Amino acid sequence: MGEPSLKVWLEKDGGLLRLRLARPKANIIDAAMIVALDAAFRDQRYAGARAALLDHEGPHFSFGASVEEHLPANCAAMLASLHGLIVRVLEWPAPVLVAVKGQCLGGGLELALAGSRIFAAPDAQFGQPEIKLAVFAPAASCLLPFRVNQQCAEDLLFSGRSLGAEEALRVGLAAALEADPVAAALEYYDRHLGARSAAALGYAVRAARIGVTAEVKRRIAEVEKLYLEGLMKTRDANEGLTAFLEKRTPRFEHR
Repeated sequence: MGEPSLKVWLEKDGGLLRLRLARPKANIIDAAMIVALDAAFRDQRYAGARAALLDHEGPHFSFGASVEEHLPANCAAMLASLHGLIVRVLEWPAPVLVAVKGQCLGGGLELALAGSRIFAAPDAQFGQPEIKLAVFAPAASCLLPFRVNQQCAEDLLFSGRSLGAEEALRVGLAAALEADPVAAALEYYDRHLGARSAAALGYAVRAARIGVTAEVKRRIAEVEKLYLEGLMKTRDANEGLTAFLEKRTPRFEHR
């Protein structure tokens, strides 16, 4: 049995749930990682936590979801599980802090966007590069407009470009730019969350997100259908994914 893809523990006298992506350097958000994250967020042993802190081993938060699992044979199951995780994070009854170094891309950024507050290192890069493979980012299409304005969301989704940490802070994608984002997140917990009532925080999170969560859930269902019944029937989507796996330049025919 190999090493776990996710490390999970409690600290701060049970007040802080620690989650660490543990398959560097890519920390791919694949089926195994999604299952592990989903199990941690639904585990009732952590119900009294006042926050969760999600960080990572290695130089990069995540290169994104598994491209192999995006192929037609697997993508329906992959999207259902990833989107189920996104909703679970949105509905988790305490703030979810996210500490990011290096690349935070694709499904990795979608996961981070579902959290409450992103702490970014100076070398952090945030992007949704899916369009470069002739697909789009379903969850990010729903989450980004709530994090940044619609124009910025469309820029990231249509261009596939990445934002550096300073630009991410400027547009509101990141909440803080810190040399050590984990230490900054821990300090934020100590200063602002550790002495709070877990029960009150649970209701505060629900109240703050009640409209957002309902709308994201509605949009995700609609966007997932668009992805599976529309996009994945195009020739270029299949070519883009296959070309990536074959490490060659895609040959798009615009159909």
